[in-house]
Amino acid sequence: MARPRMFDVDEALDRALRVFWRKGYEGTSLADLTKVMRINRPSLYAAFGNKEGLFRRALDRYAEGPAAFAREALAAPTARAVVERLWSGTIDQLTDPRTPRGCLLVQGALACGDAAESIRRELAARRSAGVAALRERFERAVAEGDLPAGADPEDLARFVAAVTHGMSVQAAGGAGRDELERVVRMALRAWPAPG
Repeated sequence: MARPRMFDVDEALDRALRVFWRKGYEGTSLADLTKVMRINRPSLYAAFGNKEGLFRRALDRYAEGPAAFAREALAAPTARAVVERLWSGTIDQLTDPRTPRGCLLVQGALACGDAAESIRRELAARRSAGVAALRERFERAVAEGDLPAGADPEDLARFVAAVTHGMSVQAAGGAGRDELERVVRMALRAWPAPG
């Protein structure tokens, strides 16, 4: 008969998320994880499978928690409002003193060895899904006349993602709120007027 877990899985997952966010996938050791999660290796394996499984769960937790603003921004009434909310939420997250600098999806596995290739692909797929969600929203905006008929939803989605991810890299390098807000003001000058 299996013994009941003697730790709070959600709390342990939150702790793991923070260390992955700070150190990246490969930079985080099992010793780091067991220490911060306050569990032993057998408990980690029993609850999450392995480090990769734990990281994937942490990514889901990140999307549902600290990065939920990105999904919520898609519901804004205009394409420009979507982008403004996305970038505003990005700045709030990147400059929150309670969280690590940068974006887990951008920095979690950019520089990994061959053993972490599946993680690199997972993060790339999640970033691509974000671009696809923006593209679909911008396609609707073109159809509704909120964006000009000649606007390319794919190009706009990639532009928004590039600015978003670039701000993450800038913040990880020490850029503050004022600098990131200046980036957003400049990027919004390139936004097309409604159709």
